[in-house]
Amino acid sequence: MSTHELKTIRTSIPARMDRLPWSKWHWMVVVGLGTVWILDGLEVTIVGAIGSRLTEKSSGLGLTAGEVGLAAAIYVAGACVGALVFGYLTDRFGRKKLFMITLGLYLLATVATAFSFTPIFFFVCRFFTGAGIGGEYSAINSAIDELIPAKRRGVVDLAINGSYWLGTAFGAMLTVVLLNTAIFAPALGWRLAFGLGAVLGLTILLVRRNVPESPRWMFIHGRDKDAEKEVGEIEQQVEDDTGEKLASVDDDKAIEIKQRETTGFGEIARVAVTKYPKRFVLGLSLFIGQAFLYNAVFFTYALVLTTLLHVPDDVAPWALVPIAVGNFLGPLLLGRLFDTVGRRVMISLSYILSGVLLVGTGILFDARILDATWLTVCWVIVFFFASAGASSAYLTVSEIFPMETRAMAIAFFYAVGTGLGGIIGPLLFGQFVSMGIGAVAVGYFIGAGLMIAAGLVEVFLGVNAENRSLEDIADPLSKTDAPQQEAHAT
Repeated sequence: MSTHELKTIRTSIPARMDRLPWSKWHWMVVVGLGTVWILDGLEVTIVGAIGSRLTEKSSGLGLTAGEVGLAAAIYVAGACVGALVFGYLTDRFGRKKLFMITLGLYLLATVATAFSFTPIFFFVCRFFTGAGIGGEYSAINSAIDELIPAKRRGVVDLAINGSYWLGTAFGAMLTVVLLNTAIFAPALGWRLAFGLGAVLGLTILLVRRNVPESPRWMFIHGRDKDAEKEVGEIEQQVEDDTGEKLASVDDDKAIEIKQRETTGFGEIARVAVTKYPKRFVLGLSLFIGQAFLYNAVFFTYALVLTTLLHVPDDVAPWALVPIAVGNFLGPLLLGRLFDTVGRRVMISLSYILSGVLLVGTGILFDARILDATWLTVCWVIVFFFASAGASSAYLTVSEIFPMETRAMAIAFFYAVGTGLGGIIGPLLFGQFVSMGIGAVAVGYFIGAGLMIAAGLVEVFLGVNAENRSLEDIADPLSKTDAPQQEAHAT
C-alpha cells in the first residue's frame, strides 16, 4: 500500500523540466545513466571473443561449442525476462530504485561469472547478467526521457544508446590482449575480462547515486511534494551552473493529474493495443527490423570472415572495431537531426537507406567482388545509418506511450525484438554460413527487407515527437482533462 495520500493535483513540473537549458546537471544524468550501454556492448563482445577459449580444457571451464552457443542464448533469455520483470517494477516502484537494483544485479552476476568453474554455474551467471542489463533498458530509457529537456531528447537518447558500440570496440581490443597466453594464463585472461566489466560498472554506480528519481513518476504516485522540492533543487542547480535566471512557466502549461498507486498489466496491454494500435505496430516494426539485422548480420560477421573469406581467427575480431566505430558515430553525428529535421524523416531515412545499402552489399558479396577488407568497409557505411535507426527505435517507444506504461512499453518491445532477432537471426545465419556465400547474401537481403519495411511503416505511422513534451505526445493515463485516444501522427 502507498504511504502517500492519492489525490487530484495540478502541476507544471513537466513544462518546468522541459524548459531547462543544458547544464552540468544534465551531463551528470547522462554519465550516471547512459554509460551502462558500454557495459552491454562489452559483455556481448567479450563472450563472443572468448568463446573458443572457453572450449579449451586449460580455461578451467571446458565448454563444448554447443554450450558456448547455449550460453549466448541464455544471456538473451535473461535480458528478455529482466526487461519485462524490471520494466513492470520500474513503472510501479520508481525509476531510481530499479536503475540501482538492475545495475547491482549486473555487478554481482558478472563478478560471479569470473569465478565460474562449472558450465551450470556459468549459465546461471549469464542469465542473471542478462537480466540486469535487460532491466537497465527499461529503467534507464524511461528515466532519461523524463529528465532531459524536450528539445534535446532525440540527440541525447541516440548518443546514449549508440554508446553500446564503445563497449563493443573496447571489448574487441581488450580480449585480444587478455586472451594472449604469452601475457595471461588461459584460465585467467577471460576471468579478468569479466572483472574489468565489474570495475566499470562499480564506477557507474558511484555516479548514479546522485541521479534523482523522475519527478514525473513521483507526482503521479502521490509524491507531489517531494517532486516539487526536487525540481526546485534542480532549477537552483541549473541556475547556478549557467549563471542565468530561469523564466517562469505559465499556468496554462500545467496539467491536472489524478494520482494512482499502480498500473496493472491489463491496463498496460489495453492501452498499447486498443488505444494506440498504430503506435503498437510502429514499435514492433522498428524493433524487429533492427534486432534481426544486428543479431543475424553483425554478430555472425566474425564467422563469415573466418569460414567463408578465410580470415585467421586471431585477426577476425579486429574487423569488429571499425564497424563498432561506425555504429557509434551514426547516432552521435546524426542525432541532432532527429530533433531539427524531425523524427519521421530521419527514422524512415536511416532505416530505408541502411536497407538499400545492405542490398547493394549483398549483391557485391554474392558476385564475389568483396574481399574481407571491402566487406568491412561496406558494413561500416551500412551500420552508420542502421545504428541511428536502431537507437531511434528505443527513443520512439519511450516517447509514444503514456507515462504510466513507459518502462513496460520499452521492456515489451525490447523483449520481443531481442527474442525474435536474438533467436531466429543467429540460427538462420548459422545455417546460411554453412551453405556458402550465396546463402549468406540471401540472409543479407532478408535483413535489408525488414529494415526497408520498418522504414516504410515509419513513413505512414510515424509520430512527430520532436521538441514536444512527453505529456503532449501521449496523455498520461492519470490526466483528468483529456480523452485517452490515439493522436494523429502529425
